[in-house]
Order: sequence, then C-alpha cells, then structure tokens
Amino acid sequence: MTTRTAISTRWHSRFSFILAATAAAVGLGNIWKFPYIMGENGGGAFVLVYLVCIFAIGVPVLIGELLIGRRGRNSPGFAAQNLAKESGAHKSWQVTGWMTMGTGFVILTFYSVIAAWAFSYIFKSASGQFAGAGTIEIEEIYTNMTGSVSELLLFTSLLIAATVFVVGKGFKHGLERAVRLLMPAMLILLAIIAIYAAQIGDFGAAVNFMFRPDFSELTINGVLIALGHAFFTLSLASGVMIMYGAYLPKETSIVSTSMWVAVADTFVALLAGLAIFPIVFGYALTPGEGPGLIFQTLPLAFATMPAGILVATVFFVMLVLAAFTSAISMIESSVAFLVEKFALNRWQAALTSGLVLWTLSLLTIYSFAGAEWTVLNWHFFGTEMVNIFNVIDHITSNVMLPLGGLAVALFTGWAIKGQFTRDELGGHPAIYNLWRFCVRYLAPLAIIIIFMQLIGVIRF
Repeated sequence: MTTRTAISTRWHSRFSFILAATAAAVGLGNIWKFPYIMGENGGGAFVLVYLVCIFAIGVPVLIGELLIGRRGRNSPGFAAQNLAKESGAHKSWQVTGWMTMGTGFVILTFYSVIAAWAFSYIFKSASGQFAGAGTIEIEEIYTNMTGSVSELLLFTSLLIAATVFVVGKGFKHGLERAVRLLMPAMLILLAIIAIYAAQIGDFGAAVNFMFRPDFSELTINGVLIALGHAFFTLSLASGVMIMYGAYLPKETSIVSTSMWVAVADTFVALLAGLAIFPIVFGYALTPGEGPGLIFQTLPLAFATMPAGILVATVFFVMLVLAAFTSAISMIESSVAFLVEKFALNRWQAALTSGLVLWTLSLLTIYSFAGAEWTVLNWHFFGTEMVNIFNVIDHITSNVMLPLGGLAVALFTGWAIKGQFTRDELGGHPAIYNLWRFCVRYLAPLAIIIIFMQLIGVIRF
C-alpha cells in the first residue's frame, strides 16, 4: 500500500476550528428544523431529551470522527485506510472514510440548489417583491422560482463558483479565513434579527412554543426525533469532521473541543428559533417545518412589517452565509482527496470538484422544474416515474448518513487499537472509558434504532 504524505496544515487556533465546525453544522435545515421540532414535541421537555442524546450519542461519534482525521492526517478515505492498516484491522474498514466523504458530496449536490433559493430571495426581497404581497403572490413567487431552470441554474452556479473560489485559495487563505469572517457575520445578523423580532413580534408566544416543558407532548416518536436530530445536527457521517480533524493540532483536546462545538451548534439553533418564531406568532402565521416556513410563511410577515424589505434582505443574507459555510466544508474532503490521489494543486482540485458538483446539481434543478425519470420499481419489478431529488434525499438522509455514522462508531470503538484512541484522546481515564462505552455500545444501538425508524421498520 502506498503511503501518502500526511496533511501538514493546521488550524490557526482552537477557536478557528470551533467556528469552522459550528459553521459546518449550522446550515439551512438546522435553522428552521430544530426550533420547529422542539416546539412540536414538548418544548423544554424535548430540549432535555435532546441534550442527553447529543452528549451521549452525537458528541461520542463527533469525537470518533475527529480522532480518525487527526490520527490518519489525510482526507477521510485515506485517513481510515491509514488507521485500519496501523491497527492491523481488515482493510475493508476503510469504507468508513470513503462512505462519509461520498455522502457529504452527494448531499452537497442538492444542498447547493436549496441554498440557491435563499440566494435568489436576497434579490427578490431587496427589490421589494414581498412588499404588500399576500398568500397567493408569495406562493406564486416561490413556485415560479423553483420551477425556473434558468433562475436555479444561475444562482446555483454562482454559489458553486464562490465555493470553488474559497477552497481553491487553500486552507489558510481560503477555508479558514472564510469561516473566521463569515461565521461571526452570520451570528451578528442572526442576533440583530432576533432582537428586532422580539420587539415587533410575539416573543412570549415564541418562548412558550419553544421552551415550555410539556412532557405529555413528548412521545416515544418525539424521543426518536430528538435522537435522530442530535446525530444529524453535528454534520456527522458526511466527511466534514474527519477532514477537519486532519487539520487539528496534536495539543488540542478533541473531547473538550467537541463539547464546545455541540454547545455552539445548539445555541445557534435556539437563537434561530428566537429570530423566526416571534415573527411567525406575532403576525398570526402558522409555524411549519421545512422550506415552506422560510420561503413562504416568513415572506408574508416581511410583506407587512415595519422595515420589512430591509429585514427580509438581511435575513436571507444570513441564510446564505449559513449555507455557504456549510458548502465549503462539505466540498473540502473531495478537494483534499484529489490533491492526494492525483497530485493536483488546490485550484485544479477545486475546479474539478466544482465541475462535478455543478453537473450533478442539474439532477436536482431539473427535478424541481418538473422533470421525472424512469427508474426500476423494486416492489413490482417494473418501472415508474419518480422525482430524482426525492430519491437522492431519501437515500442520503435515511440510508447513507446513519450507516456512515454506524461505521464510524464501530470503527473507532472496535477496530482501531485502544492504545491509539487513548493516545489521541488522553485526559482523565474515566472520561476516556465513558467515551469508549458510548461509542462501542450506546451510539451503535441508537443509530440502528434511528435507521430502522427511518426506513419504516419501527413505527409508533
């Protein structure tokens, strides 16, 4: 087996890493999804269960991914390959890294298109298209946008081009510098919107919706939702954290840093809720999960609120910054892989990754424009017409992510030699033993339950 040169670049500081990891974790879905599912599943009661899940399941797997990256010092696939060889484990364990890297890239092919919606909405809001608009007009704006190939192609291309530009400039001058600037900017804009929302909206109703402990509303299904979101919210099983771990200095504590990332991610998600739901309740709108909340419900409020054009524009700028920081983190693994595998320079690798990403994004663009493809219907051994975006979303979210997370837990808990994991984590023996128990037993069991619930084997 050919030994590849280990990555020598390191994060400038632990704070830079925490910013980058939080920026990768906080994306479009986290901003609208977490507050909503929290409010619908018992508010404060859900938060308590979620916090237990994130520190018992999410953080141990995050620690495992950072460990693989730092010990392997290569892109995810080669890092896992290095560790499997070093531990004397079967070479098939390297699939852990390849799977997570591939999953992140496939997700980015449709995530970049959804991010393009927010990009488009910056110009729609700034030009006053939402001013005085009613439900029918807002729905028409949304439908016309998602159905326009030319519009989606334009803004998706711009977003991918910006992503390529940042990662092409290299780690220090591109990715790290970008997150050090963009993540604080996003937080400042989000805080401004939250303060304004508290003034002009119904802050009390929002707090009640999000935080009121109601254990009668916390069902078994709600616990599974908390378990699943705690796992997915940290950008686990997408190659991001393994790649970021490769840049982590040896003296940086993986355990404490992972804790800070989890705290920061949860804080931003809660702040997003306090920015969105006072407006929703203050203007007698219905909170809804998913794109409808951001692209149809909120514009109705922006249409009539004081300084609505400015607030809407700032909001969508903030949303694009959140999406963009996630995009540059998800493409970094493929860029590093191309540099290692084919000895390309950063610009060549970034352009190649960007071109492949842009090409695959066309599947999602044309899916939203109404195109369907004939695929094999496994249930009836025939063919049927399906929306390819729904297929890609289903496979990545319900199959690839949980299986990748399970592979990370099993690989770090069972395949990598204990002396290596102990050397990387250090710290108090009790903390190490707790992590090892969680990643060997608790996390795999929880991920299997999540997977079975996602594919419909477990129903409540």
